[in-house]
Amino acid sequence: MHTYIIYKPYGMLSQFTREVESHITLKDLDYEFEPDVYPVGRLDSDSEGLLLLTNDTSLNQKLLSPKYKSPKTYHIQVEGIPSDDALKQIARGVTIRIKGKSINTQPCTIGRVLTVPEFPDRNPPIRFRKTVPTTWLIITLSEGKNRQVRRMLASINHPVLRLIRTQFASYIFGQEPLRMLKSGEIIKL
Repeated sequence: MHTYIIYKPYGMLSQFTREVESHITLKDLDYEFEPDVYPVGRLDSDSEGLLLLTNDTSLNQKLLSPKYKSPKTYHIQVEGIPSDDALKQIARGVTIRIKGKSINTQPCTIGRVLTVPEFPDRNPPIRFRKTVPTTWLIITLSEGKNRQVRRMLASINHPVLRLIRTQFASYIFGQEPLRMLKSGEIIKL
């Protein structure tokens, strides 16, 4: 069995196949993966951070099955300064729309980040506006709907500027044995 952790860069698709020629995919990483290795779950192209790749189908099923409720943690830079009440609202669950359907999110944990980890620089950098402050948050959820974190934060009027997954189940950046990786870096487990 082969399992890898990568720091998926901003702008890269979580797949090996290009849909159009200009797409940047996992195939563009400077590494020869075994042909039967695939990502476990996805990160949108405008999200970055911890992505697990494996050919272990039982690990894949365990991590993605809703019955195991594998935690996923994200560090999020948002526009503005969310109120305590807005964060409590997110923690209780909010209604988001996906493909025209209203979906209630499950309760989660969310809070402000006092010390932001040293993440790799993003290319391109986020937009900077002198008159609009930003806030770093950390959120842990056990579900993973399409663009869920972005939709949840939009529901309280705090658009996401940067979203970095730092944990998927027991795989955690910054804790042994995983250190914070460089953008595009790969570790074989």
